[in-house]
Amino acid sequence: MSTYFLLMGLTTAVWVARIPAIKERLSLSDGRLGLALLAAPAGLILATLVAGRLVDRYGSGRMTRVAGASFCLLLIAPGLARSMAGLMAVLLVIGLAGGTMDVSMNAHGVRVETAYRRPIMASMHACYSLGGLGGALFGGAFAWGGLGPEPTFAAAAFPSAVVAVIAGRWLSGPPGTELPAPEETIEAAAPETIGAAAPAPEGSPLRSSGRRTGWLVLALGVVGLCGLVAEGAAGDWSAVYLHDDLGASAALAAVAFGAFSVAMTAGRLAGDRLAGRFGRVRLVRGCALLGAAGLAGGLLSRDVAGALTGFAVLGAGLSCIVPQVFSAGGRADPVSPGRGLARVVGLGYLGLAGGPVVIGACASLIGLPLALGIPVLLVLWVAVSARALAPRAPASRAPA
Repeated sequence: MSTYFLLMGLTTAVWVARIPAIKERLSLSDGRLGLALLAAPAGLILATLVAGRLVDRYGSGRMTRVAGASFCLLLIAPGLARSMAGLMAVLLVIGLAGGTMDVSMNAHGVRVETAYRRPIMASMHACYSLGGLGGALFGGAFAWGGLGPEPTFAAAAFPSAVVAVIAGRWLSGPPGTELPAPEETIEAAAPETIGAAAPAPEGSPLRSSGRRTGWLVLALGVVGLCGLVAEGAAGDWSAVYLHDDLGASAALAAVAFGAFSVAMTAGRLAGDRLAGRFGRVRLVRGCALLGAAGLAGGLLSRDVAGALTGFAVLGAGLSCIVPQVFSAGGRADPVSPGRGLARVVGLGYLGLAGGPVVIGACASLIGLPLALGIPVLLVLWVAVSARALAPRAPASRAPA
């Protein structure tokens, strides 16, 4: 299962590494490139409107295989675009495939986690981060060698698609364990760690608490949105802050996001053990407080070294939030787990796509240092609302 997380991180990073080459080839200004790049997150958000239903109907394993192979192959398409309109169309389709893959593999990850009866979601998301680091190096090596986008994308897309197809054979669950079907009720061995009751069978006498479930999904989505706004802010604004506001060189400024990414990967590698020891709620609350303190301290220091440290601590703090939110989201709706998770993921994508834009708009009014205080407040809200990740009591049975 972790293979799909790694492949998604790798292919996404390869594309990001070659964006400058695509911009030069199509003679796009910064503004036109920014507009074109919005097509991908638009596709991601649109995909979450239907991906949950597809997962509930056809199964998370099948959808992960199909969407995973499609997403990897579609990496070739941006290199074939010859106009801004063509690039936007391609990125919209890639976003649709990527959003479907993300919902499907996270939904399947929840099932695998239930079968293991212990936390493993953070490790899967760590594979995404590791894939991103590998993809950035892969794309950078092709750029350093003077090769164009087409050979770069082809060299990454075809092997990745083959791996995605082959890895589908192992989507049946951990060795010696039968993976629970979406409609089976499985009680986790550690309910505080693994979480809510598993989905109910179709036609089950379990009484659906629709309004309560809807509010829970919304609460989890808001927590994910807050965490991903901070993640997007680090990706888009950390280097700008160090370079423009603190006077760091361009090379040193780029280290900020590298420090953030490495710390996030390390945090996710340790996240499952921490979740098993402290429980999901305490882990997310502690991580949120750590991340908010790190970014606030880095901003208050007004120093390059302090800012680098602050973004690294922010990465460590954010590392476990999204994996635990998605894990809880996959169990929030016992009747339609795929749709519940899709809503949580969709709200998270809104934060990832729109957050940096809002911060940029605020920076033009009050300055970037103050605008970066917005993620601090949002991450503090994650700490306040972490109780939404607590496991639900099993739904009551209707009278016979």
